[in-house]
Amino acid sequence: MEQALALLTMTKDFDDQTNNNDEEVLQLDDFCEECKKEDPSVSQNLILTGFKTCNSCKLSKTIFPV
Repeated sequence: MEQALALLTMTKDFDDQTNNNDEEVLQLDDFCEECKKEDPSVSQNLILTGFKTCNSCKLSKTIFPV
């Protein structure tokens, strides 16, 4: 009986935490973090690399990695 009560409490706490995180959804916009220009390749590079950069900034970072 005590174990079932503890499981219900843990499940309730977990549900409360997941509801709070739903508000912090990442907005997918196509603005590059480096040059601040809008480019459709930004969302593609975000999925592939995890960085919000356009193809030209990605290429310049590859050639000049400073």
